[in-house]
Amino acid sequence: MILNVSGRTDIVAFYSKWFKNRYQAGFVDVRNPIYPKLISRIYFKDVDLIVFCTKNPHPIIDFLNKIKEPIIFQITLTPYKKDIEPNIPNKKEVIEDIKKISAIIGKENIYIRYDPIFLNDIYTLDYHIKAFNKICLLLDGYINKIIISFIDDYKNVRKNMNVLRIKNFTNEDFKKIGLKFSSIAKKHNMTVQTCSEYNNLGEYGFIIDDCVSKNLAKEKTGKSYPKWKARNNKYCSCVAMTDIGAYNTCNHLCKYCYANFDEEKIIKNNELHNPKSTLLIGDIKPDDNIKIKNK
Repeated sequence: MILNVSGRTDIVAFYSKWFKNRYQAGFVDVRNPIYPKLISRIYFKDVDLIVFCTKNPHPIIDFLNKIKEPIIFQITLTPYKKDIEPNIPNKKEVIEDIKKISAIIGKENIYIRYDPIFLNDIYTLDYHIKAFNKICLLLDGYINKIIISFIDDYKNVRKNMNVLRIKNFTNEDFKKIGLKFSSIAKKHNMTVQTCSEYNNLGEYGFIIDDCVSKNLAKEKTGKSYPKWKARNNKYCSCVAMTDIGAYNTCNHLCKYCYANFDEEKIIKNNELHNPKSTLLIGDIKPDDNIKIKNK
């Protein structure tokens, strides 16, 4: 089993204490987002690989040496300011933390996610090119791989259009991003790829791959995994992963987020969080149906 920690929320940034407790206890419970009475119980002895997805890796760094399973980090590092990402820590601090993680788990196990990319009067194409160049410059020697994607039409994006003020990409925009980003990445001995995009920019030097591909999973675990069928995106061929997060629980409150779209629910869910619970939010109820998930 591959554990995703997490695409639904930033467990590393906000719930690391809970994750550490669960890891030391040897198991974690996950409430099904569609069928809330169904609980999946996952024992870490059945986990082959942990994929951490975060915008603030700092709270987990001191625990990494205690984790026995192989680790991959996908760390989102974008150039947006507080108008778009209200609660992201200082990017300079995040970069220093990336360097520390690189020293612990090896740069081959870190992916930087520069995503999502969108354009408006402030965040222009030239703005992104300069920001991408700076990130590559600062992380030269500490990472090998960068993933980008373009903003999608999520519920939260539509709700925040007055803040995002998105401009449509032109074919020339895609070409310029493809050529400039691939050139910059190559200069710093890095590869750049898209994530689940129709415009994969392969003709401009981007490699064509998945975020957690079958080959990568086989390399890290020695096992073969099927495609992640839960992903409703025909351009995604990532392997199946088990997400232990919960929607509407992330306090970053990014205006483009797909997993969080109701700030009132986020506040309520945070009030229900107990670091000692087996569940991320709330506790097991008498009528919950607990089933062991081991693959």
